[in-house]
Amino acid sequence: MKIVILSRKSSLYSTSALVEAGIKAGHEIEVINPLRCYMNITSHNPSIHYKGKRVEGVDAVIPRIGASITFFGTAVVRQFEMMDVYSVNESIAITRSRDKLRSLQLLSRKGIGLPVTGFASSTKFTGDLIDMVGGAPLVVKLIEGTQGIGVVLAENRQAAESVIQAFQGLKANILVQEYINESKGSDIRCFVVGGKVVASMKRTAAGDEFRSNIHRGGSAIPVKITPEERSTAVRAAKIMGLNICGVDLLRSNHGPVVMEVNSSPGLEGIEKATGIDIAAKIITFIEKNAKPGKTKTRGKG
Repeated sequence: MKIVILSRKSSLYSTSALVEAGIKAGHEIEVINPLRCYMNITSHNPSIHYKGKRVEGVDAVIPRIGASITFFGTAVVRQFEMMDVYSVNESIAITRSRDKLRSLQLLSRKGIGLPVTGFASSTKFTGDLIDMVGGAPLVVKLIEGTQGIGVVLAENRQAAESVIQAFQGLKANILVQEYINESKGSDIRCFVVGGKVVASMKRTAAGDEFRSNIHRGGSAIPVKITPEERSTAVRAAKIMGLNICGVDLLRSNHGPVVMEVNSSPGLEGIEKATGIDIAAKIITFIEKNAKPGKTKTRGKG
């Protein structure tokens, strides 16, 4: 089987782990930088070219599309779908999950537990927005933020008003969310592959930091999740339409709440924390599912 990994760097841990797992399983693996692809969009013979050659004979593609290249990266995935190549995560599902507001609305509609969340672009009624999510402390997030960037904890009302007004001064769309104090700076990353949670870890913020992202110095340990947490993660992945994803949960007094569903979750932190070879599980999933015509959207949407 020929598998293409869409990644900007072969040296990234997640990419190299997938390459190693694929080769170990006897497959041909090629890493392609999506930003260096160019596409022939035609009704009868769509194609992708890379480094001066047409990309052919591909059975499956693993998108590792960073948030900063979502638009072009998902266009490349969509082109593979038009070529009848199986994608472990479809282009429309990646786009859906990357839109923080849209993803929260979809999860809310299906009854998934979420922090109380407000959304605003520009409003004079900052006080009402704060009251709507239960007052301070609260968390203010930029819609476009990733890896904890653009996420601010406002510990009191005055700080909340200042942060919201500052973001609005940048013409930024923001989410305002209740602060789940009982989570104590920790969250749970559930790694979902093919409708099953294959690994889970508890991430804890460093020092006085409240963001638990490993990229920001947080630590990680394996954790046993509850049946409710497992069900929430699987349902969230299904609602987003993602076969491979990381679902970030907080343990609140009223049960698990979903913070985010990540369509390109990193492997390094969770593999090292749990000792589970997730890359191999992804390759096994592809072996069972990569068939012509299996991608539902076939480039639609």
